[in-house]
Amino acid sequence: MLEFKCRQLKESDWGMLVSWWKWWRWPEMPKDMLPENGTGGFLISKDGVPIVAGFVYTSNSKLAFLDWIVSNPEYKNKDRKKAIAMLITMSEEAFRESGYKYMITFGRNKSLIDAHVELGYHIDNKQSHELIKIL
Repeated sequence: MLEFKCRQLKESDWGMLVSWWKWWRWPEMPKDMLPENGTGGFLISKDGVPIVAGFVYTSNSKLAFLDWIVSNPEYKNKDRKKAIAMLITMSEEAFRESGYKYMITFGRNKSLIDAHVELGYHIDNKQSHELIKIL
């Protein structure tokens, strides 16, 4: 039985990520809005099949940010939840090792929110919105 693997995103992953966003009816994220021009994040796979990816932002404070988590819509295995949990925990470990003390994320997908709550995240029950402006 092969285990999950975590690796840094690569430039060659871009087309795959765009197809995932389109399937989930998200807009294609502009590369220059993402860390490291679209490679600043992690990809979780199993048996060579990519399952989930997310982007990691850092700051000049002790706060780091995980966002734009997207999964492979063709991966139907029930261990998708484990892959998402691994993405979150691997991001936590990377941030902790880099000296960050807090991690924040935003979400509206119930399964993704539930995954964070199960890993000990506090959820603010008041609705909020992402506000983005192109300068």
